[in-house]
Amino acid sequence: MQKHRNTVEFCVYGKNALFSDVLTRVGGEKFSYSIPTYEALKGCLQSVYWKPTITWYIDAVRIMNPIKTVRKGIRPIKYDGGNDLAYYNYLENVRYQVRAHFEWNLNRPELEQDRNEHKHHNIARRMIERGGRRDIFLGTRECQGYVEPCIFGEGKGAYDGVDMDLAFMYYAMIYPDEAEKDEDKDFMTVCFFKPEMKNGIIEFVRPSDIPSEHKRHIKKMEIKKFGKDLDNFSGLCEFEGGESDELDE
Repeated sequence: MQKHRNTVEFCVYGKNALFSDVLTRVGGEKFSYSIPTYEALKGCLQSVYWKPTITWYIDAVRIMNPIKTVRKGIRPIKYDGGNDLAYYNYLENVRYQVRAHFEWNLNRPELEQDRNEHKHHNIARRMIERGGRRDIFLGTRECQGYVEPCIFGEGKGAYDGVDMDLAFMYYAMIYPDEAEKDEDKDFMTVCFFKPEMKNGIIEFVRPSDIPSEHKRHIKKMEIKKFGKDLDNFSGLCEFEGGESDELDE
């Protein structure tokens, strides 16, 4: 497994998780995949630290606790008003070790002056140590997650020495601002993938490397722009003489 220069390693855990199988959501009841999706782990890391200058890539996840499910009765809100009754199947007592790295978002040339690898890497590691900048959720809003630094591969995992083929599943979303291929730059694209666990570890591929037959364009989208003439430039002004982002903690 390749380790990049700007790699971060962290542990994410929680009482419950719900990485929804898309096939079960049509009927109003949800059933969790047995492992976290690439997109869910990326969302956790973006809650820890995110800037439009960078794009996070999840390299691998290690399953630390046994995969167990628990069924709960839920009263979700109905679209036409009132409440309904449903059963959700959650994962219980989850803990994962995650390895990830960031690369420059080349779709944002207007932020080229913010490409300071040392700065972003140090801030990301500090935010992991402090539990993240924003609330972390394990798949859905009701599943609170927590992060802390770790050394990937350290400690005993529940599936060490185990190889397992997993089911074909939802993998990730490719948004136009993070698309690497021209064919994906005008669309919101959904990706599907069949992961494999080896020695308790699942290594991920880049969403752009997913075969085209396993990707679907959902709808047309445009890249959101950032700039000094727009109202969304605050917090990105450290290279224009504003307060340093290293103090924005």
